[in-house]
Amino acid sequence: MRIFSRLAIVILLFSAACSSERNTFTNRTFHNVTAHFNAYYLADVKLKEVEAEVFQNYKEDYTQILPVFIPFDSATIQSNAEKLQSSRDLASKAIEWHKISKWVDDSYYLLGKLDYYQSQFDDAQNTFKYVNVNSKSPDLRHQTLITLLRLYVDQGEFENANFTIDYLSKESRISDENRYELYRTLAYYYEKRGDKSGVIGALDKAIEYSQDKKEASRINFILAQRYQREVFDALAFEYYEKALLGNPPYERSFYAQLYAQQVAELNASKDLRKVRKYYDDLYEDTKNRDLKDVVIYERALFEEKQGDTELTIDLLHQAAKEPGSNPRVKGYIYQKLAEINLGAFKDYRATKYYLDSALTFINQSDPIALEITSQKESLDQYVFHFERIQDNDSLLSLAQLTPEEQKLVAENYIKSEEERLIREAEALQKPQSTSIFDNLLAFSDRGSGSSFYFDNGVAMQQGAIDFRRTWGNRALQDNWRRSAISFQNAAPTITEPTEGDSTATEKESLVSQLPTVEGLLAGIPNSPEQIESLNLELEESYFELGKLLYFDLKETEQSIDNLETLVREYPASSRKPEAYYLLYLAQKDLAGNSQQYVGRLNREFPDSQYTFSVNNPDAASGNLAYVESSKRYEQAYNAYYQGKYQSSKNIIRSTLEDYPLTRNTERLLLLDIMNTGKTESRARYRERLENYIQNSQDQALIELARNMLKPLLTSAELAELNPKEIETADSTQVERKVSAENGENEALSDSPYEYNESATHIFVIAMDAGQAEEVKNLLADLDSFHSTSFAKERLRTGNMNKWENVIFIISPFSNAEKAKDYYSKFQKDFKSEGLSDEVKANSFVISIENFQVLSKSKKLEELEEYRAFFKSAYK
Repeated sequence: MRIFSRLAIVILLFSAACSSERNTFTNRTFHNVTAHFNAYYLADVKLKEVEAEVFQNYKEDYTQILPVFIPFDSATIQSNAEKLQSSRDLASKAIEWHKISKWVDDSYYLLGKLDYYQSQFDDAQNTFKYVNVNSKSPDLRHQTLITLLRLYVDQGEFENANFTIDYLSKESRISDENRYELYRTLAYYYEKRGDKSGVIGALDKAIEYSQDKKEASRINFILAQRYQREVFDALAFEYYEKALLGNPPYERSFYAQLYAQQVAELNASKDLRKVRKYYDDLYEDTKNRDLKDVVIYERALFEEKQGDTELTIDLLHQAAKEPGSNPRVKGYIYQKLAEINLGAFKDYRATKYYLDSALTFINQSDPIALEITSQKESLDQYVFHFERIQDNDSLLSLAQLTPEEQKLVAENYIKSEEERLIREAEALQKPQSTSIFDNLLAFSDRGSGSSFYFDNGVAMQQGAIDFRRTWGNRALQDNWRRSAISFQNAAPTITEPTEGDSTATEKESLVSQLPTVEGLLAGIPNSPEQIESLNLELEESYFELGKLLYFDLKETEQSIDNLETLVREYPASSRKPEAYYLLYLAQKDLAGNSQQYVGRLNREFPDSQYTFSVNNPDAASGNLAYVESSKRYEQAYNAYYQGKYQSSKNIIRSTLEDYPLTRNTERLLLLDIMNTGKTESRARYRERLENYIQNSQDQALIELARNMLKPLLTSAELAELNPKEIETADSTQVERKVSAENGENEALSDSPYEYNESATHIFVIAMDAGQAEEVKNLLADLDSFHSTSFAKERLRTGNMNKWENVIFIISPFSNAEKAKDYYSKFQKDFKSEGLSDEVKANSFVISIENFQVLSKSKKLEELEEYRAFFKSAYK
C-alpha cells in the first residue's frame, strides 16, 4: 500500500510537470530538458546535416578567388526537403509543447534559418526580427542579427545591412564565436559591394576569432589569393604558407604550394630552366594525376608572360586534353585560348568556337558564364554571316561550272579528305615499348611501322578508304551471311549486330562520314530560284557583317570592304541608303573621302533619313531631339488632317533636317508618303510605299504601309498575297491609327518621364487594400511563375504601400526589352486566385529613374499619368 502511494505521488508530480503553462521550478526544469535534448536538439542536428551536405557537394574552384561563404545549392536544399520539413516540425514542437522553456527563442531562430535556406526570405526576416526583439539572450540576439545581415546582403538590401552593421558595432560583450561570424559576414558584405580592401580587413579580423583550423586555412587561402591579385607578393606568400596549416584538403594544399612558389620564385626568377623544371616535376608527381590540366595551364600562363605566344597556345591545347578533377578549369583554358586568338590574331571565328567550348564546362549561372555569353553575342553573329558568305560564294562559283568540272571538283575534294584522314592516323600512331618481354609475345613488332594489320592504324585507315572506294558505303559483313541470303526466296531480315558479333564495331569509322560524289553534286544549286535565294542571303550577310564590324568589333576597314561589296554586287539592294551612310561614317573615322557618299545619297536617295543626317551632321540627337520632333510631328499631322498637304510636307522636311535620326523618323517618313498620296501620282505614291516597306524597321508601321499599298495593287498582285492578308484597306482606319499614335506622342512630349531602353527596369502590380486581401497567395504564385518561366533570371519579389495602394514589385530587368518580355508573359500566362483581370491589365513596367520620379509624388493621379506614359512609350 505504501509503495502504491509513493507511485501515485510520482505520477502526480510528473503530470504536473507536463503542463506547458505552469511556471514552477519543476515545470521549467522538465520543459528545459525535454525541449533541449528532444525537439530542439534533433531539429538542429537535421539542419546541420543538410548544411554539411551543401558544403560537401560544393566543388571549390581554386583557380578563382574563393567566395567568403559557400553558396547555397538549391538542388541540395530541394533534395533534402523531407529532412528540412522534419527539422521544421521538431522546432515547432519545441515552441508549442514547451512554451516556458528557455529554448523557445533558439527554436524560432532555427525556423528562421529554415525559411532562409528554402528561399522564404520575408518569413525569415520576420522571424529573425522577432527573435531579436523578444529574446533575453544577448548571444542569441547577436547570432540572429548576424544571420539577418547575411540575408540582407543576399537580397541586395544594403541600406538595411548598413543599419544592422551600425547597430552591431555599438554592441558590447559579443562572444568570440559571434565575432568570428560577424567579421565573415562583413567580408561577405564587402565582397558583394566590390570593396577589395574591406574584404581583406574583415577576413583578417575573422581569423583572430577562428576556432576551426580547417576554416582558418580556407580564409588564409582567400587572403593569399587577394593579396596576390593586388601584387603584394610577400603577404601572399605568407598567407599561402598559413593556408597549408590545419590539415587542408590535398587540392587546396596543392594550389597553396603552387601559388606560393609563383609569388616567391617563379615570377621573379630569371632562371627559366629552373621554373620549367618545377612545372615538369609537378606534372610527373603521381599525386597530381588529377591536377595535370592545372599544372600545364599554369605553365602556359608563365610562358605567356615570357612572350612566347606559340608555346602558350600549344600548352593550352595540351592542358585541354589532360585529366582534371575540376571541369571549370577546362572552361578557363578555352577562355584563355579565346582571349589570345582575339587579342593577338583578331581571329573572331576561333574566338567564338573557343568560347562555345568554354561554356560547355562552366555552369550557366556562374558570373563568368554570363560574361562569356554576353561577349559571344556579336561573335555569334559575325561567324554566322562570315560562314554564310563563304558557303554561298563557293556554291555560286560551282554553279557556274560545267557538270564535268563540278564532278572533278567533288572528286578532288573527297581525295583531299582521304589524305587528311591518313595524315591524322599517322599522327595518332605512337610507338609502343620494346622491352625484353615483347620478344616473348606472338606479335612483338608493334611500333609505328608494325607489319601486323590490326596494330597499324595507318594500314587500317587506308584499308577502310580502299574498301569504300571499291564497295561504297556497303556494310562490312561476314561472307557466310551474304551467302545465306542467296538461298532465301524473300528479302532477308538481318538482325542488328550485337556486342559480341563480328560485324559490331566499337565506334563508327570516320571513313563512313566522308561525302559521296553524288551527295556533293546534289548540294550545288541548279535552278534560278536556288541561286536567287543564295544571293538574297549574301546581300543580307554582307550588310549585317559590315554593320557588325563597324559598330561592335570596331574593324572599320573590314566593314568598308563588306559594305562596298554589297553596293557593288547588289546595286538594287534596299539596304543601299543605310550602307552609304555607314560607309560615310567609316570613311569619316579614317579621314577618307566621306563626301562621295554624301553625293551618292543626295543623288540616289534624296528623301532618305540618312540623306538628311549627312546633310546636317551637327543635328541634335537624344531625348531632346525626340521630344522636339514629337511636337513637330503633331503639327505636321494636324496640317495633313486639315488638308494642308504642302504645309505638312514642309514641316516634315524641316524636322528631318533638324533631327534626322530619332525614334520619330520612320513615322515622319510615313506621314510624308501619305502627303505624297494626296499631291502626286499613284505611281510615285506606290514607289515610295514599296521602298518604305523594304527599309523600315518598325513592324507596326510596315503593316500600316502595306494596308496603304493594297488599294494600289492589281487583282493579279493581290492574288499573289497570302489570302489572310487580302482585306480592304480603309484609308480612314489607317489615318485613325496614325492619329492615335500622334496622341500618344503628345502624351510622351509633355510627360515628366523619359524612355530609356538600356535602363534597369522593374515590373509593378498595384491594387487597393481590398483587392490585396483577395490575393493571399500572390507572392507564392509569383515565385512559382518565376521558377517555371524565368528560372535563370533571379527575379525578386517585394511589396510596399503607397497612395493607400499595395504595390508589388518584381525586379530586376537589365533593360526595357526584358521587362516587356516579362510583361507579355505575365499578361498571357500568369494566374493567381483572387487576382482580377483589371489589376493584371493595370500592371506596368518602369525604369528605376522613372520610379524615383513617380515616388516623389503623393497623388494617386500620378499613377494614372505614368500608366498613360507606359502605354505610349512601351508599345
